[in-house]
Amino acid sequence: MPTQPLVSIVTPSYNQADFLAQTLQSVLGQDYPHIEYIVVDGGSTDGTVDLLRRYDRCLGWWVSEPDRGQTDALNKGFARARGEILGWLNADDLYAPYAVREAVAYLQAHPEVGLVYGDAAYIDEEGRILGRYRAGPTDYRDLLRGRVPIPQQAAFFRAALWRQVGPLNPDFYFAMDYDLWVRLAKITRLAHVPRLWGYFRLHLQAKTFAAGDRCWPEMMQVFRREGGRPWQRMALKYALRRAVEPLWNLRWRWWLRRAQARATARVTVPAIPPEACRQPPTSNFQPPSSNLRPPTTAPCPP
Repeated sequence: MPTQPLVSIVTPSYNQADFLAQTLQSVLGQDYPHIEYIVVDGGSTDGTVDLLRRYDRCLGWWVSEPDRGQTDALNKGFARARGEILGWLNADDLYAPYAVREAVAYLQAHPEVGLVYGDAAYIDEEGRILGRYRAGPTDYRDLLRGRVPIPQQAAFFRAALWRQVGPLNPDFYFAMDYDLWVRLAKITRLAHVPRLWGYFRLHLQAKTFAAGDRCWPEMMQVFRREGGRPWQRMALKYALRRAVEPLWNLRWRWWLRRAQARATARVTVPAIPPEACRQPPTSNFQPPSSNLRPPTTAPCPP
């Protein structure tokens, strides 16, 4: 039986205390035993630091200090990661309890695959299930047509490939995941597993709604870098998207309210007290407290 590789999960966080406890517990409650969990907080002032201190013994490493935003936090976390397989989970999203185990099993069974991803469901602030993310197979050419069926909340990739294509572009605020998928797709096969692995939380304060207009311009930077031309499909989609952007945003706000009104099912994440945590992997492990710094004063819209 193959040995079970270490999986490193990174969560970037900034003033997300309302959701972070559930996010932590969805990682700590995985039924896969070899997880290094890293949380990189941007200097939150909303109770996040108190929460991280309570879960200190459960985390491979955490820090709370000013940074340049989500992308910078992710790069910082991945630079610390020791796992053979990597993933990131934003501070308001969730994993299904078997997600890591199934992703590891797939990557072990398919050594030619560098990135594997499952399905995701949309949830609201209260965890009500609103609908399904339209995940599906893709490749390099498909990504450069503007079709991105990869839910970041359900994606895992090999650390060896990250070292070839990383880090994330620190100038990107929104499309850093798309940029990473494109870079990986140039050198490896991507695979979709039709199993629910993650939950993507939608709320009006999330950057999906608050700053969604920044996504497509960043995607176009990637498109042009890869040799895209103005007459190709993605450029035409961008021109159309710009023309209908106000209506598109209204449509999604209307959909969110309608989905909330209809929602009946709810995601529940079992509460895991800090004392119930397994100790993080100890190979080359530095105690989180030695790295702790004192506190100081999020794919495109679907």
